[in-house]
Amino acid sequence: MEHTKTYLDYKKKANEKFVRYDEGAEMYHMGISKFMQIAKDAKACYKVGQMVLVKLEIIDEYLETFRIVDDDFYK
Repeated sequence: MEHTKTYLDYKKKANEKFVRYDEGAEMYHMGISKFMQIAKDAKACYKVGQMVLVKLEIIDEYLETFRIVDDDFYK
């Protein structure tokens, strides 16, 4: 099975700890402004000079708090 370039890019980034806003938004399939807001809410931002990096482990933990466990939702 041949994978697309996008899939291979995501596979490569799976080993990264930190990403920039645009990379993270692409990885999580959301807009940049939404990803920026989630990163700030999760307190996952690291500022190095003018550059902001987002720690993916913190984002993943934060997103898990939004999991829907109510069975009625899935009916």
